[in-house]
Amino acid sequence: MENPLNASVAHPYFPVNAELPNYMANSLPVPVLLASFAIGAGAILSSTHLIVTKARPSISIADLSTAMWLGLCGFIHLFFEGYFAYNNATMPSQTDIFGQLWKEYSLSDIRYLVRDPFVVCMETVTAVCWGPLSFICVALIAKNHPARHPVQLIISLGQFYGDVLYYATVWFEVQRGAIFCRPERYYFWAYFFFMNAIWIVIPGFLVLQSAVATTGAFRIAQKSAATAGKKNN
Repeated sequence: MENPLNASVAHPYFPVNAELPNYMANSLPVPVLLASFAIGAGAILSSTHLIVTKARPSISIADLSTAMWLGLCGFIHLFFEGYFAYNNATMPSQTDIFGQLWKEYSLSDIRYLVRDPFVVCMETVTAVCWGPLSFICVALIAKNHPARHPVQLIISLGQFYGDVLYYATVWFEVQRGAIFCRPERYYFWAYFFFMNAIWIVIPGFLVLQSAVATTGAFRIAQKSAATAGKKNN
């Protein structure tokens, strides 16, 4: 006999026949959820700005912007995505603010509610690796440390690669007839496409920035070594 506690109930996600055991509908309105996320992001950005400018008053706008971006990434990766990685088995029943935010986003990608192996593994790696490294990179930028660009390159390349795979796996499954998103265009374009495209555009730029900076540093080192060699000869 089926345990009633594990029975699947009606839900707003697609496909409509997806089984979401112990599903609990969100109690907070969408504007409240989005405003909560925006306020949290604003607080993180403001705090990072304050800390970094205090540690390095002469920091450039470009470096400050990068530090603020990585500070935001650190919190999102470690705490928000870490929350999903830790609670992935019970996401349909989560009713706290993070759980409701994830269930709102899942209207564009139900894989977050059905323990999709790729999504669980990808989010876990993101939380464990890119979260802490983002905070480390913020500290390196604040100290103007030479290790900043190698760490920034690693983080940004990991983010870029993970996001490409995220898009690619959906495209691959959709070609086979799978459905992940509700039919309303808002969920696809605003949630699935736009919110994830940010982690293609900015990390892609930072990869290029770090690659150029690293190449320039090696070029200077090679010239210095060549000059020193000529003097010794």
